[in-house]
Amino acid sequence: MIPQITPIELKQWMADGMEFVLLDVRTDEELALCSLPNHTHIPMNMIPMRHNELPDDVPIVVYCHHGLRSLHTAMYLADAGFEQLYNLQGGIDAWSVLVDSQVPRY
Repeated sequence: MIPQITPIELKQWMADGMEFVLLDVRTDEELALCSLPNHTHIPMNMIPMRHNELPDDVPIVVYCHHGLRSLHTAMYLADAGFEQLYNLQGGIDAWSVLVDSQVPRY
């Protein structure tokens, strides 16, 4: 089971200066609309070919639009041997609603 992290908890991690990777698995077209600060972008369909670019010694918070694709990606990464994985509950849409209304919703 992949643990969920809420947008509020993620904002607190950022405020605390916690070390983690924020992995955006949305498409290039979605990324052009909006993104979260300091993210790493690897589209979901590229994860099998590019997951070796990710560190395995810090937590990885995976996000997408609403949280479903990121959950599937986190499960794939868990199967690939990554251990510290979190799914952003509600995705970037929930971030916009709960944390930063300046992030456009789509």
